[in-house]
Amino acid sequence: MPTPSTPSSAQKKQLRLHDITLIGIMGVLAMCGLIYEYLLSHYAARVLGAVESTIFAMIGIMIVAMGIGAYSARWFKAPFTAFAWLEAIIAFIGMTMILVIAGLIALSEGLPYILSQVFNLPPDFILDGDILQTLQTLAATTPYIAGFLLGAFIGMEIPLIARARQSLYETHLENNIGTIYGADYIGAGIGAAIWVLFLLSMEITTAALITASVNIIAGWIFILRYHERIRYRTALIIVHIVLMIIALILAKSSSGWMTKLTNILYQDQVVYSTQTHYQHISVTERQRANGQPSVVDLYLNGRLQFSSLDEHIYHNMLVYPAMAASRRHDNILIIGGGDGMALRDVLRWKPQHVTLIDLDPEMIKLFSGQGDDPLSKRFAQLNEHAYQDPRVKTITGDAFIEIETLLAENQRFDSIIVDLPDPNHPDLNKLYSVHFYERLKLLLQGDGAMSIQSTSPYHAKHAFQSVGKTTSAAGFAHVEQYRQNIPSFGEWGWTLATKKGKSGKVRLSELTELPVENPWVSKALLLAAFEFPANFYSNIKKIKINQLGSGQLYQYHHRAWATDQGVFNTKED
Repeated sequence: MPTPSTPSSAQKKQLRLHDITLIGIMGVLAMCGLIYEYLLSHYAARVLGAVESTIFAMIGIMIVAMGIGAYSARWFKAPFTAFAWLEAIIAFIGMTMILVIAGLIALSEGLPYILSQVFNLPPDFILDGDILQTLQTLAATTPYIAGFLLGAFIGMEIPLIARARQSLYETHLENNIGTIYGADYIGAGIGAAIWVLFLLSMEITTAALITASVNIIAGWIFILRYHERIRYRTALIIVHIVLMIIALILAKSSSGWMTKLTNILYQDQVVYSTQTHYQHISVTERQRANGQPSVVDLYLNGRLQFSSLDEHIYHNMLVYPAMAASRRHDNILIIGGGDGMALRDVLRWKPQHVTLIDLDPEMIKLFSGQGDDPLSKRFAQLNEHAYQDPRVKTITGDAFIEIETLLAENQRFDSIIVDLPDPNHPDLNKLYSVHFYERLKLLLQGDGAMSIQSTSPYHAKHAFQSVGKTTSAAGFAHVEQYRQNIPSFGEWGWTLATKKGKSGKVRLSELTELPVENPWVSKALLLAAFEFPANFYSNIKKIKINQLGSGQLYQYHHRAWATDQGVFNTKED
């Protein structure tokens, strides 16, 4: 059996250059692959709503598809040619997938309205025929289809580049696969860091385009370096030129296209849209006749947070019961509420100090009037320039961590207002846990009261009841729940807790009148809000407490809203 000849120093140098090229390209493409996975998971979770299950499903689908792709790579006999074409395909899918998904979802959401206009149907008539349901199902599965295709093509990269490297050495390489996998893992780690540090806060089509552009550049380097080993070079060069042209067109127009597609998903015109490091913020506006001010709605990750038309109902019901049930109003803590509306209502009670903790500094900037656009000024007027009040201290950070600093400083508060988004994301679940409420209890004065935004008692009954039961488990003396109808949301609910002495409802009933006048809130209205149907709490013993790390409340909330919107056929018992 012939023994392979020992390569000369010149050949060794040439092989090292090949290694640098191939292993470097593999690392870069692994970086792109992981970013594509995050992009699809992030966007799919945003538009489909079920954050945790969507992300995990997307990751699982892409991993399975990568395995299928790796197995399928053996069918290609010319690894250099196959790899070059593979990168072109991945770049094309990567730069267009978000727009395609957004287009299908916009079509599925907008078509019923278009048909209603064409056939002059009544405004309250809901179109939900088989064709529309099929289109909506297709739109909902498109992210997973894109994830499978990308995963399959990405899975082919390692076997193809390993075969290409071995063919250059013209001998068996003992650690060939290990070397390629090493580059893949390191590249994926770098991709994760780039996603978290830079791309996460970018507009999603821009992030996809940047990633795809890196793919195209890697493809060009591969073609130029190994053009003599690649078949159909001319066609491949033309394809890469076309990809560059598409990338330039998308760089100029994709943001505008995305805005138009997003507009279809909302009832009113989108006037502001940005992706912060923590969430996607959208604002819509609807003009009204007779010189009335326009209506602006705030959406976080596609979910309505308030409408300027009736936000006063929500915030009055959040703030007034806790403030009225507290003996003093000198030092107040607000958890969440970055829009400043709860802060506005708290300031009407003439406190000496107010501390507000919110995660997103961009949210606070938008609502504090610091932004240059008129919308920021409009929001500052809506919250009555609450952030400019010298009594207000703003802390940007995770409330779960920041309250530990307040405890270490031995701070105590007369009232605590918890104005967090619904527990529709696993990260929010910890802020509705027994542990978190126990820490808030330590911050609350003995004669104070705490109110908690507690989702809808109608749409998410078990989640609503779990908030109350979890608060009781934290050791509060009295925990009561109340509700009110908000036109933009429907039936909504809150939880009121006192640490010692009488319950919040009893304290309210003993007042002759509210200490702070309000054109909408009255003592009778607040007391009536504590009344529920006779059988509302009949199954309360079956409701589980939300422990830290259990995810119980998130599951209650997700299951309830998914059932309400027709995602599941099962009912919440």
